[in-house]
Amino acid sequence: MTNQVHLITHPLVQHKLTLMRQKDRSTSSFRRLLNEISMLLAYEVTRDMPTQLIDIETPLEAMRSPVIDGKKTVFVVIMRAGSGFLDGMLEVVPGARVGHVGLYRDPKTLGAVEYYFKMPQEMHERDAVVLDPMLATGNSAVAAVDRLKETRPRSIRFVSLLAAPEGLARFHARHPDVPVYTCAIDRQLNDHGYIVPGLGDAGDRMFGTK
Repeated sequence: MTNQVHLITHPLVQHKLTLMRQKDRSTSSFRRLLNEISMLLAYEVTRDMPTQLIDIETPLEAMRSPVIDGKKTVFVVIMRAGSGFLDGMLEVVPGARVGHVGLYRDPKTLGAVEYYFKMPQEMHERDAVVLDPMLATGNSAVAAVDRLKETRPRSIRFVSLLAAPEGLARFHARHPDVPVYTCAIDRQLNDHGYIVPGLGDAGDRMFGTK
């Protein structure tokens, strides 16, 4: 594993991921588990984020103590499935800003097609955390980070629930500077570009669509 791929092996994360993989898991249960995992992932992805000292008063005395500047963090949602990560992340970093990248996968070419892009202002002062549950072919991840880099954020991290070796290779061939945080690297992609063994289509399972 390279330093640019951070595999989150915490037992709670792995336990919840196993439950999410089960094909008979209900839509509401799937959403709840994704929300819980996203909170745990938020702790991991913010582990080395910069802090600043502020003056506070405890019940006993004044002191200087570190805080993360949440307003300098931007959670970048790759729609639609990435939205399932957002609530849990905001529970941990409530001051964060939110950006959106609307992409869909062309069913014939598997390429990413953009239909929406909206980021906060002054991205050069902000740390971007890109959210997408599945890093499969890597096409959507590459397209999203391509566009995000045009705004020149201070840093970029990519967070996924699952990754395929093919997607990781394609992503880091294009963006070797962007670390990926994921809960599992599965075996491969199938002929339709889905991760196997995987957990199916995260968006369909989250929203109850087929």
